[in-house]
Amino acid sequence: MVYGIVPKKEYPMKPLVSLFSFAVTAAALAGPQITIYNDGFATVKEERTLKIREGVSEIRVSDVTRQLEPDSVMVRELGDTPLGFRILEQSFVNDPLTEGLLLHQFEGRTLRFEEKREDGTIRETTGRIIRSGYIPGQGMAEQPIVESDGGVRFSLPGQPVFSGIDSTAFLKSSLVWQLASDKAGATPVEIAYITAGMSWEATYNLVTPAEGGDTFDLTGWITLRNETGKTIQDAEVKLIAGDVKKIRARPDFDEFAGAIEMRMLAPAAAMPEQRAFDEFHLYTLPRPVELRNNEMKQVEFIRATGVKGLRYYVYNPLVGFGFGGGVVTDPDYGTQAGKKVGVRIEISNSETNQLGVPLPKGRMRLYRTDDRDGRREFTGENTMDHLPKNELLKLDMGHAFDLVGERTRTDFSIDTTAKRMSETIAISLRNRKDVPVEIRVIEPMYRSANWKLTAQSADHTKVDSHTAEFRIPVPADGETVLTYTVEYRW
Repeated sequence: MVYGIVPKKEYPMKPLVSLFSFAVTAAALAGPQITIYNDGFATVKEERTLKIREGVSEIRVSDVTRQLEPDSVMVRELGDTPLGFRILEQSFVNDPLTEGLLLHQFEGRTLRFEEKREDGTIRETTGRIIRSGYIPGQGMAEQPIVESDGGVRFSLPGQPVFSGIDSTAFLKSSLVWQLASDKAGATPVEIAYITAGMSWEATYNLVTPAEGGDTFDLTGWITLRNETGKTIQDAEVKLIAGDVKKIRARPDFDEFAGAIEMRMLAPAAAMPEQRAFDEFHLYTLPRPVELRNNEMKQVEFIRATGVKGLRYYVYNPLVGFGFGGGVVTDPDYGTQAGKKVGVRIEISNSETNQLGVPLPKGRMRLYRTDDRDGRREFTGENTMDHLPKNELLKLDMGHAFDLVGERTRTDFSIDTTAKRMSETIAISLRNRKDVPVEIRVIEPMYRSANWKLTAQSADHTKVDSHTAEFRIPVPADGETVLTYTVEYRW
């Protein structure tokens, strides 16, 4: 007896028409087009030929992704003389043929098993499947129960042997359509759908010059991930950069939690084409690629040399503090301050600076050239958001080992009757390098919306309505103390 995945349905009007041999017909059609979004989903567009009979018939479209969203499927005819068929019903079969599924169909029946002994001989036995252990949609989620040799065991007595597979069995995830058509014939169609399990991200390598230089080298890579359960051959790949609104449940990737193969393509002579698309930016890879299931692949998409940048130090001891909209009279507020001095890099994304292209969000890795041997050493990384052209890239890239800041409040007074507060701050900046540096000190004015500095040992710049910035030179192996007094009123 032959067993398949699902019972074959009977339809009184017309026999079944199967696309089970799709791999043969697909060779004559254009390759698939994949548009991948930052947030873990993609649109798939494939051209296929449907062989349709007059009346009502069933069509199987096999080899779609396992994370396809069935209600996103769209079909359009591509031929000059469309048949005008209609889809009456659609089913998404996402439980392809496995040993467990066949065992599930044999529950209550007797099956032959083969057990290989240590001496290489094969022992044959039969057993009645009381419970297969297979739960549709969950796999082998329970222990099997088999009645064999006059007893009951909670395991299989060997490798199950089946007499055959139904020719209509689902070997891959498939769409099954009930179609109605007034005409018969073969018609080319485009099938489009949204699928989870596919994503892309940008990663950048920024090589900083030797100490004292200001010219950078920048390369960017696109990393593609395919965890859809389907290998896609010769795909034309487009990438959408931007925050696309999509309502969806969080996908469960446990089924694809195996090892991910990673391949890096050699830098191509042609870089991905970039253009504006709606409110986003679209990148098209220069040639078709193969997206294997459970694969991570990299393609270079930008390379720039001679990029001018600015590297400087920032002491921002009160990260997280800021004006919250009220008056803060607690004298202890703001007295807990950090001591680390950060390293920041600024780069103008402009044509005059060898760039001037929209840069998608991603991870930026920083390398510095060793003065002695010319080798590049990794010195930090951070993430960057989408950066339009002609905007300024600001990256915080860790902390300076030889620079220390220390913030102390030396005086505080409050007059609630006059609605006035005064606070004096002393900031010690110590430089243990062999060369002088400049440190930018960021101070939030967090107690009230109405503030002014009544005394200061160095000039400040008002960055915004609640932030002052001081640029303080610190000598080699020396110390500079910044002091200021701020008065708040409300």
